[in-house]
Amino acid sequence: MGLLIKNATIVNADKIGEKPQDILCQDGKIIKISPSINAGSHEVVDAKGKKVLPGLIDIHVHLRQPGHEDKETIETGSMAAVKGGFTTIMCMPNTHPVIDNPMSVEYIIREAKRVGLCNVYPMGAITKAQKDEELTDMAELKSAGCMAFSDDGKAVLNSRLFRLAMEYAKMLDVLIIEHCQDPLLTAGGVMNEGAVSTRIGLKGDPGIAETVTVARDIEIAHYLNSKVHLAHMSLKRSCELIRFAKSQGVKVTAEACPHHFALTDEACASFDTSTKVNPPLRGQEDVEAIKKAIADGTIDCIVSDHAPHTKEDKEVGFDDAPFGLIGLETSLGLTIKELVKPGIIDLTKMVDKMSTAPARIVGLKSKGIIKEGFDADLTIIDENKEWTVSQAGFVSRSKNSPFIGWKLRGQVEYTICGGKVVYKV
Repeated sequence: MGLLIKNATIVNADKIGEKPQDILCQDGKIIKISPSINAGSHEVVDAKGKKVLPGLIDIHVHLRQPGHEDKETIETGSMAAVKGGFTTIMCMPNTHPVIDNPMSVEYIIREAKRVGLCNVYPMGAITKAQKDEELTDMAELKSAGCMAFSDDGKAVLNSRLFRLAMEYAKMLDVLIIEHCQDPLLTAGGVMNEGAVSTRIGLKGDPGIAETVTVARDIEIAHYLNSKVHLAHMSLKRSCELIRFAKSQGVKVTAEACPHHFALTDEACASFDTSTKVNPPLRGQEDVEAIKKAIADGTIDCIVSDHAPHTKEDKEVGFDDAPFGLIGLETSLGLTIKELVKPGIIDLTKMVDKMSTAPARIVGLKSKGIIKEGFDADLTIIDENKEWTVSQAGFVSRSKNSPFIGWKLRGQVEYTICGGKVVYKV
């Protein structure tokens, strides 16, 4: 017995289906797409009036396990993912202990399979214990299941080491994802350096902390003719550097987060510690530049940078609070509200940014497209349904979101992973 989705208006990155189709899923794959398929003994989901997207993919998520299960676990993070429409997530290695050895990778894969909600791919650390001193054994980590490597939470400041990492990754055909921020320039800043930080008396983090690292990484990628992916871009200048690099044929890809196109640094004036993120919320000019970069392809994909923290972590002064907000459950709604409904991008481009491009960037060759023979990972949404973000509504273990009370557009009705319904509203 399989799963049959009836009356599906299919949205792929290249087009929206003109007429509803039926989609038959069996043994984890899409085996048939046709105007009419007999239900037989199959489980049936009626998608009439809804849009059916390739399962959303988030390549930048913090699941906290092992080491900080009070903030999030693989199980609660997976629950948040499928509620948000994500069928595949990649988890960052800044856990305790760091994901820098095959045992840690195998543990996460095993736990994700036990939970059985979505695909979870561990990301390996670039340097051992993320100390920026010695490279991990990327070949060993790739064999264990890592498709990408990052020291996210911090940059690899040692330029020679970063070059060696890029050469190693090129040899293995895996992706390096860089957290672009120089802490010597950040110097303890807790929000964007500018007029707002001056007005409210918080120490500023200057934009050059991001852009000097962006520029360095682009130059190394250009020199080596190797690929690099730049995490959570937040600045107009970063977009300009990436746009120019792409025009020169540099193999650079980049991502942005919904909070960097939905909020400005004015939000920090509330002293709500959920607005304390890394990189920080920027000015209106930067927000508009990020939106433009998403629309014109300079920014390749949208990620959540889901970073859960406990209530106790965040209920301190702004200076002392950890950086980060949760995003898996609000990412789609914010993207539709801020980008699709205003006409900045359409649904096909949203699918590209949130599914097809992430799959292509990290090498998930059977995901990101609704097509016969591809994985049966699907997200069914009502793009026009309005809903309100509430603290009680979050299934993530943490609730640190600045969007509580916001009205968003785009309700996830069903999330289907491997041909199985793993979430329904």
